[in-house]
Amino acid sequence: MPPVPPPSQARRLALYALAVCLLAVAAAVISFAQGSWLGIVWVLLAGLSSNMAWYYGKRGRAARGDSVTG
Repeated sequence: MPPVPPPSQARRLALYALAVCLLAVAAAVISFAQGSWLGIVWVLLAGLSSNMAWYYGKRGRAARGDSVTG
């Protein structure tokens, strides 16, 4: 199991990953609206970054001592 980052660092990483997720979703919508199949890559990137945001958010809460379900 990888070491748990400090709560502030984990939260910062979660926010960065969330920002990347939102930008990737916007890029996918624009790409598909223009008729480009490149939007599939953006959808995959959005999925990856949303998982990273969830992971680091959960790790940050666990390191801080908050209750984490799941």
